[in-house]
Amino acid sequence: MLSSRAVLVDEPAGVLLTGRRDLPDPGPFQVRLAVEACGVCHTDSLMVEGHLPGLSFPVTPGHEIAGRVDAVGEHVAGWQVGDRVAVGWFGGHCGHCRFCRRGDFIHCTSLQVPSRAYPGGYADAMVVPASALARIPDGLSAVHAAPLACAGVTTFNGLRHSGAGPGDLVAILGLGGLGHLGVQFAVRMGFETVVIARGEEKRALAAELGAHHYIDSTAEETGPALRALGGARAVLATAGNSDTMSAAVDGLGPDGVLVVLGVDAEPMRISPLQLIDLTKGVRGMPSGTSADIEDTLRFAALTGVRPHVEEMPLERAADAYARMMDNRARFRVVLTTGVRAVRP
Repeated sequence: MLSSRAVLVDEPAGVLLTGRRDLPDPGPFQVRLAVEACGVCHTDSLMVEGHLPGLSFPVTPGHEIAGRVDAVGEHVAGWQVGDRVAVGWFGGHCGHCRFCRRGDFIHCTSLQVPSRAYPGGYADAMVVPASALARIPDGLSAVHAAPLACAGVTTFNGLRHSGAGPGDLVAILGLGGLGHLGVQFAVRMGFETVVIARGEEKRALAAELGAHHYIDSTAEETGPALRALGGARAVLATAGNSDTMSAAVDGLGPDGVLVVLGVDAEPMRISPLQLIDLTKGVRGMPSGTSADIEDTLRFAALTGVRPHVEEMPLERAADAYARMMDNRARFRVVLTTGVRAVRP
């Protein structure tokens, strides 16, 4: 059996240490990947801290993965050694629960999240279900593809399922790791794009990303500012602050929707009266299936959407993780391995 360099967390909230772990051959309906890049996501903390049920330590984190198919198991169709692929939070589905039987794979009751269902992408190689694979188009690097497999597909799906159409006013709440991608997608989808963020210093970045308007939430109230622009058809809430999300509801126009992506354990304070008069709505949005990831990657390659990243080698995973969790990273941190193949 091969072994692979991998980051290991031995216990909940333990230290991220680089070691080695056994790397099995791919079984039926599985492939082995040579990992080239893996994004560091805030939700990696759910695995590292031991907050998700079903975790088995030691844990190898990582669910923003880009690399190449290195070996193909039995009964795998459509993939071959050398194919460039990405894997995100959606790491495979069971195929037999009531949601899968309806084709609703993202809500699979046994969704296989990398690092929970199997060792994740902070490694030189990993084995994944073939159903988790999304093809990376030419012209898109592994370093850029990795964050798009989670942060990218989340914002892309949130916008394209918001009900907004070309020319509609759409606001991106927050200008961080998710928000800077949301702005780029919104502009290229043809929306009149508003950025809502804290501080005047972010106005230049919003303009650089293509936004048509900027609202400094420290200087003016979000709701009235959006209504002055005509009211938003959708607000993509990427900032993880319930109070900030709640305030954006008053800026929605008729049939407007607040699409919640940012995570906060505190409840949002929204009254029924805020929703009823203009038929407003609030909805959450999970990431997306492998097919959704592939749509995201193709759209990004076609239109020039790219995440802003800081690259760090795999052996500095502990530093990269700390940088992301402490919010010292402005946008996304991506670990690189330098590996192209793991076959003996």
